[in-house]
Amino acid sequence: MSRPHPMPAGAILAYGALALPLAFAALPIYVHVPRFYAETTGMELALLGLILLGARLLDAVSDPWLGWLADRWPRRRMLAVALIPFAVGFVALMNPAQAFPALWLLGSLALTYLGFSAATVAYQAWGAAVGSDSALRTRLTAAREGFGLLGVVLAAALPGVLASDLSSGTERLSWLLPPLLLIAAAATFSQVGVGPSVTASNEALLPSLRRAWGDVAFRRLLAVFVANGIAAALPATLFLFYVADVLGAPSASGPLLALYFVAGAASLPLWVRVAGRIGRVAAWQSAMWLAMAAFAGAALLGPGDVGLFAAICLASGLALGADLALPAALAADLGERQGQAGACFGIWNFVAKLNLALAAGLALPLLDLLGYRPGEAQPATGLAALTFAYALLPLAFKLLAAGLLWRWRAALEIRS
Repeated sequence: MSRPHPMPAGAILAYGALALPLAFAALPIYVHVPRFYAETTGMELALLGLILLGARLLDAVSDPWLGWLADRWPRRRMLAVALIPFAVGFVALMNPAQAFPALWLLGSLALTYLGFSAATVAYQAWGAAVGSDSALRTRLTAAREGFGLLGVVLAAALPGVLASDLSSGTERLSWLLPPLLLIAAAATFSQVGVGPSVTASNEALLPSLRRAWGDVAFRRLLAVFVANGIAAALPATLFLFYVADVLGAPSASGPLLALYFVAGAASLPLWVRVAGRIGRVAAWQSAMWLAMAAFAGAALLGPGDVGLFAAICLASGLALGADLALPAALAADLGERQGQAGACFGIWNFVAKLNLALAAGLALPLLDLLGYRPGEAQPATGLAALTFAYALLPLAFKLLAAGLLWRWRAALEIRS
């Protein structure tokens, strides 16, 4: 069999382009929605946390089925269809109705999540298929995550540009998604080939998932991913609360988020190069230690320490590039080795969303119980709880992830 021709750099970049609008919407969904709905609708944190937990759990359990479907449908077609409910749901989500806001939140989240999840699984599986070897899959993953980070930076910075207050800026942000989505989709679909055709099998959903789960290396990679993902999901959920009430600088949240994600985007080529020299597992391990060293100081900050926190955002952002590119590239290799990348990424995304669901569904009600009230004068216990949940608890999970990765390092470095 002849070797496939290398993919041109322009096609790799075109593949990554579609990640920009997907991530552009993902940041407000996971970071802005809790505070946005608390401020604009007056919804209590406990109810808000339960709705987010329920919607995210429903979304997460759909991913394995969507992954199984992506191994049977043409992935480009599945991706194109999924973009429609994603765009409609996001615009609705960021323009809440004042009547029955809880139902509006649940319904618009469900529509957005359905489109986003189907699009993401098909997109990832398509990238695994068009990548002819491990090195190309790593570059495709890095391109996807790099454009995704650009989308995140735009979503972080634009609310402050579009309006003087964060809530109005977030609402206006939603109307930029449809044109961005059209432009990026045109670039991706016109420049990237179909890849190997999906060979549909008669294997039912559960046997397919059992076969993916039966891969010991994949299970170990997922365990590391879970611990590392919880370490990232907690501060992502609580970032705006921390900046506003611990640092006392709510207007700095946009620039700080932008700094974090710009650093992550800038570090992607570096991590791809480092992974090529020392291996993806060793590179990912190095990034974990960098993130822990940087983030430990967040527990010591207080009002006015914006400059110190900016340094933490810069250093932890540099580690972010490895978190985004390297584990997903390892998962792509495992999926192609099994011949069912869709099923593997379905499970992968299920785990990622479960992390976010637990972070929102458990952290927000816990903070509410301990007396933390967003935007109000805080008792000492409320701020202490917020600092613990934002800064210290993630460090424990990151340490667990680093330990597991070191223990299983030999089994997880896969090359094809």
